[in-house]
Amino acid sequence: MLARKTRYAIMALTFLAREYEKEPVAISRIAKSENIPQRFLEGILLTLKRCGILNSTRGKIGGYYLTKAPQNITLLDVVMYMEGNIASFDCILNTGEEECEFCKNQSTCNIRDVFMQIHNRTIETLRCTTLHDLTIPKER
Repeated sequence: MLARKTRYAIMALTFLAREYEKEPVAISRIAKSENIPQRFLEGILLTLKRCGILNSTRGKIGGYYLTKAPQNITLLDVVMYMEGNIASFDCILNTGEEECEFCKNQSTCNIRDVFMQIHNRTIETLRCTTLHDLTIPKER
């Protein structure tokens, strides 16, 4: 499960993707449009700026903007920047050098295999989904 800050980051970046190649967007506009607490959003956008996904300008028409085209920013990039890793299950992080808390032999653990499949599919979906994809209106 993604942390709230990561979900907010994706929402804010999707908003900025819709505004790509326009004027920089004020943080207050993003916060209001996406219903994100502005003070929380400030920290999120600073993190994304440090990672190189965003930049900002100051002044009367200042605000945030994407540093790359939306089709070149994947959800995997965003999740990795915000969370560090995306292992949904502890045993996925375990390299086999230490004993799993739940099973004694990871090589024969069927549950771990299922978790690994879920993990791999999640990674692939995040890798194949860009911010541009999220700007396309959903068909009803």
